[in-house]
Amino acid sequence: MATLDTGQQTHQPVLPQQAALESVSADNPEAGTKRDVDAVLAPGFQHGRGETVGGSPAIDGVTPVPARAGERPRERHPAVFVLDMHGSPLQPTTPARARKLLKSGRAVVARHTPFVIRLKDRTVSDSQVDGVEAGIDPGSKHTGISVFTADGGERRGRYAIQVDHRGPAIGKKLDQRSNYRRRRRSSNLRYRAPRFANRARPKGWIAPSLRHRVETTMTWVDRLSRWAPVRKVHVERVAFDTHAISAGRSLEGAEYQQGTLHGYEVREYLLAKFDRVCSYCDATGVPLNIDHVHPRSRGGSDRVSNLVLACVPCNQAKGSQDLREFAPDRAERILQRAKAPLRDPAAVQATRWALWRTIEARLPTGVGSGGRTKWNRQQSGAAKSHTLDALHVGKLDKVTEMVMEVLIARCSGRGRYARTSPDQHGFPRLRMPRTKTFFGFATGDLVRAVVPKGKYAGHYRGRVVVRSCGSHTVRTAAGPVKTSHRNLRLLQRGDGYTYAVAKEECSS
Repeated sequence: MATLDTGQQTHQPVLPQQAALESVSADNPEAGTKRDVDAVLAPGFQHGRGETVGGSPAIDGVTPVPARAGERPRERHPAVFVLDMHGSPLQPTTPARARKLLKSGRAVVARHTPFVIRLKDRTVSDSQVDGVEAGIDPGSKHTGISVFTADGGERRGRYAIQVDHRGPAIGKKLDQRSNYRRRRRSSNLRYRAPRFANRARPKGWIAPSLRHRVETTMTWVDRLSRWAPVRKVHVERVAFDTHAISAGRSLEGAEYQQGTLHGYEVREYLLAKFDRVCSYCDATGVPLNIDHVHPRSRGGSDRVSNLVLACVPCNQAKGSQDLREFAPDRAERILQRAKAPLRDPAAVQATRWALWRTIEARLPTGVGSGGRTKWNRQQSGAAKSHTLDALHVGKLDKVTEMVMEVLIARCSGRGRYARTSPDQHGFPRLRMPRTKTFFGFATGDLVRAVVPKGKYAGHYRGRVVVRSCGSHTVRTAAGPVKTSHRNLRLLQRGDGYTYAVAKEECSS
C-alpha cells in the first residue's frame, strides 16, 4: 500500500510519489472536455493534476517551484489574425486595434471564425513581422493548439483552439459498412468476392480513425500558417510508454527512476486509466494515492496491473488487506479494469510520431514530453486543459500571458458521398439530391438570420440546413429556427467544423 506520509520509506519502484496524485478529476473523458470541471480543491493541493506544492519530481536537475501569486500570467482576450493586401500573414493584433482598422476603412473582414481581417494599404515588406510559434497537445478525443509569441524563454499566449475529433464515429461507420458487405455475401443476394485477404497495407499505415486525428491537426496547422506568420511548432511527442508499462515488466528499471520524466509515467498511466476516480468508493475531486491490489506484504508485485488509484480514507482503511477481503463486491470489476488495456492513450501514442513527422516535413519543429509540459504548467500556476498544455509544451522559462477564451472546433464533416440513405439491412431507402446548394446556401454554412415576424421573429446566427423548397433551418444555441432563404445572410461557407467559444480557466 502506498503510504500517505511522504517522510516514511516507500518502495523505490513507485517513487518518487507525492502524498496525493490528484486533487480533481480534471481529465474525465466522460465529461467530453477538460474545461467543464468545477470541483472544490482540497486544502494544500492545486487544481488539475493535483501535485502537492514542492512535491513534484525534478526535471533535468531542476526542482520545480510553483509560481508565486505576483508572478501569475496575465489574462487577455484572443488576438485577431491580420493579412496584408495580398493575403500574406502579418503579426496578429489586439481586438481593439482591429476594430479601429475596420471602422476607419483600412481593413475588411476576411473570415468570420476564427476572425481574420485583411488590410487594404499594407504589405509584408512595409510591416515588421516578428512571427509567432504554435504548441500542440495531441489527444485521443481533443487536441489543444496554442498560438503564442516567444521572446527567448518567455511566452505570451495569443490564440487557443481545441479541436474535437470524430475518431469513434469514423470507426463506427467503418464497422457498419463492413457489416453491410458481409451480410450481402452471406444472404446470397448477389455475389461479391471477399477482398480483405488481398489488401496490402503500406508502410506506416494507421487506421482511418487514427489517421483522422493526424489529418485534422495538420489542417489546423496549415490554416494557422496562412493566417499568422508561424515560425516554429512545438509538439508533445511522448506522454508515457504504454507498451513498457503494461507489458508486465517490473518497474524497477532505471528508466522509471531516473531521467527527465523521473516517475511520471506510472502516475500518468494510472490517472488516465482510472479516470481520476477512486477505485474503491468512486470518489472524485479528492487526493488520490497509488495502492497495491495484492499487498506487497503478501507477495504482491509492483507491476502496473497490480496498481490502482485510491483516495486517502480508502487507502488507509485497506491497509495490508487483500482486495477480496476489503471490497469483495467490487473485486472482479476492479481486477478487470486493472488488467484492461488503455485504449485512448494507446491511440494517442500511435499518432504522436506520425503527427511529428508530418509537421517536421513542413515547419521547424520542437518536441517535448508530457512530464515537462506538466512541470511547466505547475511553474506558471495554470489549470489543466488541452490548450494550456499546448501553451506549455517544450522548453521555456515562463509564461506571462494566457488567453481568456478558447475556440472549440468540432469536426462535423462535409456531408456524405452516398447518394442513397440505407435502411437497417443496408438496402437503399431514400435517394439524396445531387445538388448541394439551394438559393445560394449549402448545409453547414454559417449564416445570420433576421426574421421580421412570426413564431421565430428575431435575430439569429448559426449553421443552416437547406431544403430545395427554400425553407431553411438555422441551428442556433437556443434551438432550430425555420425561416425563408430571403431572411438569411451568408457569413462563412461551411468548412467541415462547427464552432463554439468557451471560457478558459487560466488559474489553478
